[in-house]
Amino acid sequence: MSVNNKNGLANLKAIVFDYGEVLCLPPTSEDVEGSARILGIGTDLFRNLWSRNRDLYDRGDLSPEIYWRKFAEDAGVKLGEAELQELSDRDVAMWARLDRNMVDWLESLSSAGIKTAVLSNMHIGMVQHARQSFSWLKGVHCVTLSAEIRLIKPDRAIYEHCLRGLGVGPSESLFIDDREVNIAGARNVGMHAVQFQSRAQLRSYLEEGKFPVLPPEEASERCG
Repeated sequence: MSVNNKNGLANLKAIVFDYGEVLCLPPTSEDVEGSARILGIGTDLFRNLWSRNRDLYDRGDLSPEIYWRKFAEDAGVKLGEAELQELSDRDVAMWARLDRNMVDWLESLSSAGIKTAVLSNMHIGMVQHARQSFSWLKGVHCVTLSAEIRLIKPDRAIYEHCLRGLGVGPSESLFIDDREVNIAGARNVGMHAVQFQSRAQLRSYLEEGKFPVLPPEEASERCG
């Protein structure tokens, strides 16, 4: 059953967060330019090649070394071990900058008695960084990271795995993700879902649905 509206948001028992560009900030143009420079290619080609084998990488089918070696081969260049490692390290670093406002809201949901989950397509290098560096993850009720369970969104099974970990029904949960294909996957298993565009947009969506714990306002909203 597809859940596609704001009805029932007031009675949600769980909020499920994607990580990339929801709980963390997007990579900067400088991040991308720096990595593209190592390969000697333009940023447009870098972005295209970055996504080519990403699903396999996030599902744990490829190690960091193999992913970046394939990346370099597709770019038509040969790189040494040190350069491949630098690309891998840079990739983790560019996705490691948290959106503290969103993480703070996640923590406030737990304080209010609402279950929380992180459901993310995440390669093993980023998984290791998150597990080691993000102390706030210890307060999340269910952490479902693709490389650990060898499933990726929008595979139905990964949503079901997360819901079992939360101990809630699909219609009792809301999934927040920046990608439309992953939102569709969540709705197909019966979850409420909203595509994240900004904190202000998310706040408005939840407010209309009478959800009781809202993310903080944007600075411009407070000043206006």
